[in-house]
Amino acid sequence: MNSTELRSAFSLAFVYVLRMLGLFMIMPVIAISAKHYPDYSAFLVGLAIGGYGLTQAILQIPMGVLSDKIGRKPVIAGGLLIFAIGSLVAATADSLIWVVVGRFLQGAGAIAGAIMALAGDLSRDKQRPKVMAIIGISIGFSFYLALLLGPIIAGKFGLSGIFLMTGVLACLCILLVLFVVPSATNVAPKGDTLPVVEDLKTLFLHPELIRLNISVLLLHMLITLLFVQIPVFLVDLNWPLAMHWKAYSVVLVASVVGLVALMALAGKFKKAVLQFSVTGMAMVFALLIFGQNSLLYLMILVSLFFTCFNYLEANFPAMVSNIAPAGKKGSAMGVYASFQFMGAFIGGVLSGSISDILGIQWVFILASILCCIWLLLIRGLSGTNRLKRYTLNTNKHTSNLTLQQLSELAGVVDITVVPSEQVMYVKAEQHFDIQQARLVLNSKD
Repeated sequence: MNSTELRSAFSLAFVYVLRMLGLFMIMPVIAISAKHYPDYSAFLVGLAIGGYGLTQAILQIPMGVLSDKIGRKPVIAGGLLIFAIGSLVAATADSLIWVVVGRFLQGAGAIAGAIMALAGDLSRDKQRPKVMAIIGISIGFSFYLALLLGPIIAGKFGLSGIFLMTGVLACLCILLVLFVVPSATNVAPKGDTLPVVEDLKTLFLHPELIRLNISVLLLHMLITLLFVQIPVFLVDLNWPLAMHWKAYSVVLVASVVGLVALMALAGKFKKAVLQFSVTGMAMVFALLIFGQNSLLYLMILVSLFFTCFNYLEANFPAMVSNIAPAGKKGSAMGVYASFQFMGAFIGGVLSGSISDILGIQWVFILASILCCIWLLLIRGLSGTNRLKRYTLNTNKHTSNLTLQQLSELAGVVDITVVPSEQVMYVKAEQHFDIQQARLVLNSKD
């Protein structure tokens, strides 16, 4: 990668980390820290944890489309400003309902699509996957960092301290976007970075993609269900909030070791590992029904949950990318992200409301049942072999005969031509010869 691509990748990854920290840091602490609000209830806690997901889910695609009309940086800076305002509302709240309002505002700064599109604009075709990978890794890193930092900051400065810090970080991100992130030197073809409105209906109904979209909805629903309860269990076991990071650090190390083992097995038994991960989460919730009275017992179960969660979280996007039709990856990922955030919202609402009405055990019973239904859902998944994607430049005069010749090349699975952008998207198997395709494309019809 050249200097512009490196600067773009790491500065945008830094923006992502700081923003996601603000969304994630309250997850391991709010169930305890929110108890001093006069209107405290488990339902409002769940809404505060998952509330950002609703506005993220609704605005994710529109914000990405808007960035294509008015520019990436204005949308990113505007989204960060909305996020900062939401953080300030939550930090100054004197009731839990206003914390919820602040969380909804935080989620309204839905800039993930615009960031990815800007990263695409700032990178060359061959280097774009590396830039996207750096940003993708940063998202996972921010979640781990949030689990460790959240309890420490809340222990010293309270919940309002976390929100104030995230507001300040959002303002720093605005400066970073305006003065450090390079301005776009070219415009990448939209198909693999941005959602296209015309594609959405088809992709919502795609039989393979809908299984993955529902899967990521369930995945984030379950982690939100769990985090409304885990901090309470730790406190009940005489672990004050400021010490929770120690428990999470052990859990994260154990889950990373487990993840490495699952990744090694997935090379030969990919579908079996996928099913094992869902089964493992079902076992965790089923065992939580019968008690949480031992710290060791609780940490083993949460470590197993995170091992399975991390594997699925890392692999689902790759599967969406693989299954999505050529030239429609941006749209497929936009729909996927909307389902992902909606899962966080539904999980928070269900966990809080069921705890209030029926009790914590019924939260875990529901989660176990959902995992069993999920197992049936993923049995129908196929198309998990990794395919490569290529973007080729075309011209307005590319003939049907040329397209026919390209489609007959060895390894070609799917071709999408976008005349308005003068590009062609090709999805192909590993043995596809890109040089041969370029020869066909450049030859006279």
